[in-house]
Amino acid sequence: MNDHGEPLTIGQLARRTGVPVRTIRFWSDIGVIPPTDRTAGGYRLYDAEAVARLDLVRTLRELGLDLPTVKRVLARQVTVAEVARAHVAALDAEIRLLRARRAVLRSVAERASTTEEMRLMHELARLSAAERRQIIDEFVDEIFADTDPEAPGAAIADRMRQMPPELPDDPTAEQVDAWMELAELVADPDFRRRAREMAVAGTDTGSNGTDNGRNSTDTGTYGTNTGTHSPEGPRYDPAAVLEQVRTAMTEGIAPGSARGREVLDRLIDPNLPADERVRLADQVERFTDRRVERYWQLLGVINGTPPFEPSVPAFEWFIAALRA
Repeated sequence: MNDHGEPLTIGQLARRTGVPVRTIRFWSDIGVIPPTDRTAGGYRLYDAEAVARLDLVRTLRELGLDLPTVKRVLARQVTVAEVARAHVAALDAEIRLLRARRAVLRSVAERASTTEEMRLMHELARLSAAERRQIIDEFVDEIFADTDPEAPGAAIADRMRQMPPELPDDPTAEQVDAWMELAELVADPDFRRRAREMAVAGTDTGSNGTDNGRNSTDTGTYGTNTGTHSPEGPRYDPAAVLEQVRTAMTEGIAPGSARGREVLDRLIDPNLPADERVRLADQVERFTDRRVERYWQLLGVINGTPPFEPSVPAFEWFIAALRA
């Protein structure tokens, strides 16, 4: 209504609300803002209720609602609160996608990625949490297929499924890179074959997955390198291997040298026969793989857990010393 309590023409309504005449006319034509009345000449007129309705429509449109949804709100088929909740969820998803895109572009800028790498990174970063988890679950299901779920070594399957429910809201370039590398790693047929070998060996040997105190997520030995692979086999202390071999490596001691033999004699029975040393080397090597350790490292980056010192190089030194 104007100052005199009379209905507004479409031009007056446009000036009062700031909405263009052509927009009001379009909204009127589709029934969103129907005219209250018409003049004798057929011109549209709008009352105070139409003004309030127009203000609501403009607000809803500015918030991103499409016209069909606006019409449902006006017809009271759905409440504004319900629409708001739905749009909050949609905006949250859009924000996550935009942040993922920003992280991809930041990573591309920092590492001078190729066009193909950028495409892969973007595709992987925009996957939903469920889709990312499915990639890992399918990998774990394959490598542990037909193994005894009650076997002690099979517990590692649950640990290998460790993935965050969602990449951080603002993932770093490192996290985007880690997710891309992890997805490529679990898709590698050779890695899957090697992981399968370790999984089957772990359940067959009945190792307990505790690493004698070492956290299975901090090792490239699949969480099954306990040093007691068989009741009658030679024993060793993995913690001692890590401590003493890392020191030896820092000092530049070669596994086949005289000083290397001294280190080895502190880790196993010095009188252990050569064939038993080879047997022990085979057992340790069965559960030692740099790519498996990389798997845990990448999960750590994605989950934002503190990095750990690699253990595989120490066990590779230990294996070489046993064979020497």
